[in-house]
Amino acid sequence: MGMPAITRQAWTRAEVLALIDANPLHTPRYELVDGDLLVTPGPAGIHQKAVLQIIVALYPFLERTGIGELLVSPSDVQLEAESLVQPDLYVVPPGEGRRLIAASTARELLLAIEVVSPSSGRHDRGKKRAFYQRNVPEYWIFDTEARFVERWRQNDEQSEILHNRLEWHPSGADAPFVMDLDRFFEKIFGE
Repeated sequence: MGMPAITRQAWTRAEVLALIDANPLHTPRYELVDGDLLVTPGPAGIHQKAVLQIIVALYPFLERTGIGELLVSPSDVQLEAESLVQPDLYVVPPGEGRRLIAASTARELLLAIEVVSPSSGRHDRGKKRAFYQRNVPEYWIFDTEARFVERWRQNDEQSEILHNRLEWHPSGADAPFVMDLDRFFEKIFGE
C-alpha cells in the first residue's frame, strides 16, 4: 500500500506576498487564484516583444478616448479578497488610475491581457481565465505560437478566436480599438 497523498491547504494572500517580498527580482511570478499558488518563470524575448507591440497599439487609443489607463506587470492586482494576479497588461478605469498614484494594488479592471507561453498556458487558459471572467469585462490571451487571440467576456462559455482582427469597443469610447493581428504578428516575428 502506498503512502497517502499529502495535500496542502489553500495558500493565503499573506503567504504569497511573503514569497514576493523574499524575491526582489520579480521572477518567477507568484500569483494566487482560488487558493492555488501559480508560479511562472521569467518571460522569453518573444513574449516581451508581443507585450511591447500591444502597448504601442493600445496606448494611443486609451489616450485619445480617455476611457482608461494601460498598466504593465510586474504590478499587483487584487480583484477578490484572497487573490493576487499580475496580468501582463491591463486597463483600469480613470478613477482607478487616479487611485493608483498613491496605491500599489489595482482593484478594478476594464481589460486583462496575457501573452501565453508554454509555461503559462495552463494557468492563463484555466484558473486565471475563470478568475478574470468573474471579475473583468474582457480578457484577451495572445498566443504568439499559434498566432491568434482568444477573447473572453464575462458570460462566455467559449472563447472567440481571432486570427486577423481584434476589435474592442468599451463603454464610453466613441469608436472601437482595432488591431490588425496579421501586422501585429509580423512585427513581433520581424517578418
